[in-house]
Amino acid sequence: MPQSSSSAGPAKAASSTAETMMIGYYRFTDIFFEWHQVLPNQEDVSPLKALLAYPALVHPDHPLRKEGVNGIELYLGTFETGEMRLLFSSAQVEYIRYWLHAVGLTKQPIPIPSSEYLILPSDLVSCSPDVYAEAAVLKKAIKNVDKNNKRLRGTGTLLTSRRFAFEKARTLWAAKLGTWCAVDFEAWDMDHTLLTEFGWSLASWKDGVLVRENGHLIVKEYRSYMQKYVPNHREFYNFGPSEVVNRSTFKQRIQDLINKHKAEGPLFLVFHDSSQDIKYLKSDAVKAVERLDYILPDSPQNGEIYVVDTADLFSALEGDESNNKRALERVCRHLQIPTEYLHNAGNDAHYTLDALIAMASGDPVDQQREQRWPKRTEDNQPKVEFRDWEEDSDYSDLEGVMGPPAANAGADDGSDNEF
Repeated sequence: MPQSSSSAGPAKAASSTAETMMIGYYRFTDIFFEWHQVLPNQEDVSPLKALLAYPALVHPDHPLRKEGVNGIELYLGTFETGEMRLLFSSAQVEYIRYWLHAVGLTKQPIPIPSSEYLILPSDLVSCSPDVYAEAAVLKKAIKNVDKNNKRLRGTGTLLTSRRFAFEKARTLWAAKLGTWCAVDFEAWDMDHTLLTEFGWSLASWKDGVLVRENGHLIVKEYRSYMQKYVPNHREFYNFGPSEVVNRSTFKQRIQDLINKHKAEGPLFLVFHDSSQDIKYLKSDAVKAVERLDYILPDSPQNGEIYVVDTADLFSALEGDESNNKRALERVCRHLQIPTEYLHNAGNDAHYTLDALIAMASGDPVDQQREQRWPKRTEDNQPKVEFRDWEEDSDYSDLEGVMGPPAANAGADDGSDNEF
């Protein structure tokens, strides 16, 4: 690794650290494996290697440890190819060289890595902090990142874009920005222009504490219209009383909900397979939105509405590059979210937000996949290989935990009373 020389004293180095805060990143592997090899003074090698050793990095007394963070905070950056790298910030690298000199472990601040190795924020599609509290976990993370990058090479751009969306959602959720509002409509299945229900479930933060709110509207004029092809669960809302309103009030309530939270900051509308619900939001029956942003930005703006689709996020999580999107029931089952009375708009909205939170509040996509479904991907493929019994919607969450159908020989013929 080439380097630039420096003879700055501690005060100079400290000033440089502040000035260069977060101007870029270096690959963890470059700093860990290469930096010490190009130091001009051999007596500086051992102190640097000792400070960068896995056990040292995760130790509570490490100089890079941030107050209130249980572990070493590194960064996981995603490139346009979809590949990811574990990173140090340039500020961390600057501080390492300053600290080693300030405590007398090096006679002069060691040279910083060459700018050729600096990764600019503009080189990354997304970048989010990631914390490691154990040396073994950090070491394994390096190997897993490399392994998953190899799996991704040659995969389609659809999976890449889904992975971008997943990591961006994680970053924005961790920042506790704006309001995240899952919405769902139910329409009469004999005429999809007749909207019979609307449900919402939103999350925001008050003084840093997560606050949730739910609601369910039933259109009075269509209350007697029964579904033919999907369950009639209109009256089985699980999260409070349903409100029966006329069509005019139905429209106004949805508009008011959107406008209220859009005015308070960026609004993230969360859907499960968004296309149909967006059509309903824009339809004459509702007219609640005009313009939506389908790409999550680095800096969401107040008054803007951004689309988050849990079907796409789950596709990223399971490593699926096909156009086949999972049904909400199946996504929740794989995420171990119990559901009841789906096809009720309020329930569907609530479970959609549950799914969003389960994914967005978790670890980066590849680590989260391995945590949820250990050793379930083929050597050269990123897609999780689910068991047949996991994919069969006739089996309950309890059956999924207990094992495949063969383990329950002698049970009834698939009725709800098998257990």
